[in-house]
Amino acid sequence: MAVPLGVVHYVYLIGVFAIVASMALRANVVVPAILATFAVAFAWSGNLISATIALFNGSLVAAKELFSIFLVIALMTSLLNALRALGADEKMVRPFRRIMTNGHIAFVVLAAMTYVISLFFWPTPAVPLVAATLLPAAIVAGLPALGAAVAIAIAGQGMALSSDYVIRVAPGISARAAGIPEMANVIADKALVLSLVTGAVALGLGYLAIRARIQAPSERHLTAWQSGATLGESLAEQREEIAPNIGSFDKSVIALQAAEGAPAASLSAAAAEPPASPWTTRMAILTPAVFGLLILFMLAPKLIPGMPELKGGDAAALVGGTAALLMLVATFAADGGKAMHTTADHIIDGLVFSFRAMGTVLPIAGFFFLGAAEFSGSILGLPSSTRGPDLLFEVIRASEHLIPHSPTVVAFAVMIVGMITGIDGSGFAGLPLTGALAGALGPVAQIDPTTLAAVGQMGAVWTGGGTLIAWSSLIAVAGFARVPVLDAVRILFLPVVAGLALSTIVAVVLW
Repeated sequence: MAVPLGVVHYVYLIGVFAIVASMALRANVVVPAILATFAVAFAWSGNLISATIALFNGSLVAAKELFSIFLVIALMTSLLNALRALGADEKMVRPFRRIMTNGHIAFVVLAAMTYVISLFFWPTPAVPLVAATLLPAAIVAGLPALGAAVAIAIAGQGMALSSDYVIRVAPGISARAAGIPEMANVIADKALVLSLVTGAVALGLGYLAIRARIQAPSERHLTAWQSGATLGESLAEQREEIAPNIGSFDKSVIALQAAEGAPAASLSAAAAEPPASPWTTRMAILTPAVFGLLILFMLAPKLIPGMPELKGGDAAALVGGTAALLMLVATFAADGGKAMHTTADHIIDGLVFSFRAMGTVLPIAGFFFLGAAEFSGSILGLPSSTRGPDLLFEVIRASEHLIPHSPTVVAFAVMIVGMITGIDGSGFAGLPLTGALAGALGPVAQIDPTTLAAVGQMGAVWTGGGTLIAWSSLIAVAGFARVPVLDAVRILFLPVVAGLALSTIVAVVLW
């Protein structure tokens, strides 16, 4: 039975629209999220003190729910830093340079390697590694720089980040916002399938768009490419042109910082060869082997009936624990007795990166958690025995007669909302909204909320994660490839949108 809407419901709706509008206008949504949380709490309690306390509780509840996600990011980043200190990160990638004998193969190799590395370490730190190590060889093979940017962006910022199947930040946020945290693994599985569908379409159309520009292999291509603007100049110029006045926590800034600290791209193996150490090769083999086995272990229950499956956040926890152990091995191999100190440094650096990348999600998630009964009571300071208001769900139920009962229409609506939230260039900031909508609209439209959450995740991350928005981390990809970022956006638009449309249809048909 629908609950009559009161002032607090309308204030919550205004807050939702204000946040979505801010995202669409490229404004940072932290301020409207904080103000909206305060306004809703005040409308509920009528007490300024209670509303102020709720403002703090909103971010605190979000932090409690999402800290496991922050920790996994931190541990994976600390592992990558330890591998980099040992030189094992480049050692893992370097052998694939020999495979790129022509531009067509180079396109596939760049996409494949970017996808695999981004799955485990996220695109922000992975793209500089791929670009510095493989990009020069791809240019020599005849692949145009714009084609390289297309392959890297689709595979990393698109396919890998939208499913986030290993680290599981995105599925975790979507599941918690939908009120079904125990279904995070289901959302991850569905997101993986949808990301592969979207990526296959986008890569296929992207390849057709640049195929005519592929040339015969020649060292002249590299000379011409390197004679252009330097990496630093290209990044700085494009950054100033596209987004001159964005705060330091913006995703494009974080990506640029990672890019500017990367080694210069070079075809010479000796130019960036890591220090000789038997552990360099061992860790370059051990790390992908261990994580490959980890993926097989997570997929095994789906292939072998009766095998117990990891529940809730166990999969992400297993990844984080594995990363911590490998980080210890790599750190002791690189630093010996100094590892007792450098291990702490790696973890601190990982936590700093984690909070820079995800910190702004906390007040946003706090606001949307306020709309779900599972969390609103804690945010509003209600006794544990008292159920909190279910604001968003009550609004949806009151408007049920206006909502089409077509799974296809609702799925496309959630996907489009996700794309709108991605306009701010962050990718993950919209997941609390798409997750909350999935939990509320699923029962009304007779579609599984996990499916809607995965669809919304596709729209938000593919758009804002770095394939369609010039002021996102796509700017770092364009900087490495030394191509205008707007040219990359133009060539990526149709392939990515076509892929998202097809994957949404696939979601409705399959699930």
